[in-house]
Amino acid sequence: MSSAVKVLIVEDEPHALMGLAELISGWGYRTETAHDGIEGWEKILAWEPAIVVTDLKMPRLDGLGLLARLADSNSSFSANVAVVLLTAQGTIQTAVDAMKLGAYDFLLKPVDATRLRTILANATRQRETTIELEVARRRLRETGLLGSMVGSSRAMREIFSLIEQIAPSNVSVLITGESGTGKELVARTLHDLSPRKQSPFVAVNCAAIPETLIESEIFGHEKGSFTGALERRIGCFELATNGTLLLDELAEMPIGTQAKLLRVLEERKLRRLGARNEIDVDVRVLAATNRDPELAIEQNGLRSDLYYRLNVFHIHLPPLREHLEDVPAMAEAMLREMNSRHNRKVAGLAPSILDRMMAWHWPGNARELRNTIERAVILCPDGAPLDAGHLPPAFGRQQGAAALTNDPSLVPVRVGSTVDAAEKLLILRTLDATGQNKTRAAEILGVSLKTLHNKLKEYSLSRDSQSV
Repeated sequence: MSSAVKVLIVEDEPHALMGLAELISGWGYRTETAHDGIEGWEKILAWEPAIVVTDLKMPRLDGLGLLARLADSNSSFSANVAVVLLTAQGTIQTAVDAMKLGAYDFLLKPVDATRLRTILANATRQRETTIELEVARRRLRETGLLGSMVGSSRAMREIFSLIEQIAPSNVSVLITGESGTGKELVARTLHDLSPRKQSPFVAVNCAAIPETLIESEIFGHEKGSFTGALERRIGCFELATNGTLLLDELAEMPIGTQAKLLRVLEERKLRRLGARNEIDVDVRVLAATNRDPELAIEQNGLRSDLYYRLNVFHIHLPPLREHLEDVPAMAEAMLREMNSRHNRKVAGLAPSILDRMMAWHWPGNARELRNTIERAVILCPDGAPLDAGHLPPAFGRQQGAAALTNDPSLVPVRVGSTVDAAEKLLILRTLDATGQNKTRAAEILGVSLKTLHNKLKEYSLSRDSQSV
């Protein structure tokens, strides 16, 4: 990676200049040298380096002057040049002030080689991320695509803009929205557009892990720390080292585990279950939930301090029914993906299928759209376009008032019924429709399996009478 990166070294002391050039070129960077700021500026314009390592105090034009010229330049490359200042002990405050003006970092003389190498590597990664973001912005303007996300509606463009702004940082982000709206896709896009993209992206569904195992899953454990712990286990935090961790369905995490999570987020240290020593962790944490976070706090499902710690930025994904104008572009993108996945050659979307799709309210959101497209692609002959005939037989069927009373798949709710009563009836009817399959019922209802279990406890139903 670093072999193509240009580094200009500006230093008025000849021996220091030669030593830095040999050191940095030995790490695989392409180097050029200049003896003062004026010569450095000329070589910046002619050579267009990615990084400038410059002494702060020099004749004719010093490091601050060189930084100021870069800041004032209209050159297309200048905004992406990282400036690293070399400073003596007595000018540290000047270097700190320079960073406020746009310098990337500073180093004390004599130069610590290990520290310099780390700074150059970090500056290289940040520059690559900045360039990729510029490419992503161009692609977004031209096609309405950001990473794997598609949309040209105002709502989606606002989300894309926020993702672009916060992706390069390390801040925590809370992602909310109905089930199937693409919360994990947002998290992956944040990761892919960040300097951490070469490191792991780890997603853990807090609702899918038994309460007795969730701390081991997230934090890890040592051998013998509890019954059944036959060997050391690395938790999700450590698996995501230097990368990104998504805590999906955060509001389903046990309150006690939330307290331990908050401590890890604040101290950047964790202790595996049964361990004596703490481990430093460098992980960007994202969280997602399909519940209203403030309502979850009121219902004691989410700690308020954890919510405020994670909610540095909030991205709310609207349900698909609120931005139906994005359906054609999303369907086209999903069609290309399914053609590739299933080795098919389906030739686009016919107007008849688009008309039906635009008239549907998509209760399952983008996930339902993806499943619909995948089914249609499998049924459609190669070379032909998808049309309405490839949709499920009952897709989008509108029913009249007479049919409503006789359809066993519908739930009749009388005017005057309480919300709790209506909810209970809906849950029990859905369980009946799935043959008491709680996992499938939870998916249809758009809630976690844990939430469904809790509801059934409230209704005093026996666990033994239900089959998972």
